[in-house]
Amino acid sequence: MSTPVNLTDLADRYGSDKGSSKHRYTELYHMLFHPFRDQEINFLEMGLLIGGPEHGESADRETKDLPSIRMWLEFFTKAQITGLDVSDFSWFSHERFKFVRCDMDDRANIAAARAGMDDLDIVIDDASHASHHQQNAFLELFPKVKPGGMYIIEDLRWQPKPYEKPGITKTAALFQSLLHQRVFEHSDPATAAEFNSLKDQISGCFIFQARYQKARRDQVAVIHKR
Repeated sequence: MSTPVNLTDLADRYGSDKGSSKHRYTELYHMLFHPFRDQEINFLEMGLLIGGPEHGESADRETKDLPSIRMWLEFFTKAQITGLDVSDFSWFSHERFKFVRCDMDDRANIAAARAGMDDLDIVIDDASHASHHQQNAFLELFPKVKPGGMYIIEDLRWQPKPYEKPGITKTAALFQSLLHQRVFEHSDPATAAEFNSLKDQISGCFIFQARYQKARRDQVAVIHKR
């Protein structure tokens, strides 16, 4: 009998920070994603390698690896996987992978990327972690998620100084307002209205703290599509 594939083991093998060495997201993801493992799903990840403008590097930096994409391609045996990033990863070739270069600071750029996608089963936002980038992406891409699909936002407790806008409602607080008040509350009324227009499409929202320790700050949100 073969040993079942464990997502955390794959993350550690490929050097992804989603595994046991840092965030431990794969402990959650293995439970959530295992039913999809051998299904013909459409999977999207934003943010493909540590670094980039949020860390003071050029968007045109040289990229040499795709740890999480390699992990997803092995874990999801039949998935079509799309990767979005502000840096260039077009050098990576796989029959089930498509790369789209996309600047999360520009909603029109995200909308253009969305136009070329099929409907999505799972979305993970691991891009710059700037609050407005996360919110731009959700507003443009959550409507693309299929009923029963999942939209996940990582690293809620850290925002990059080069991008973060003063006074903007943090994404963790935005989704906590949905959990506690059943309405999205945001410093910008127009943004609040856009989020609330999507509220009826959400069947559930779960927010987990760093390393799943309740005393620590919010770290990852899982939003389930109705």
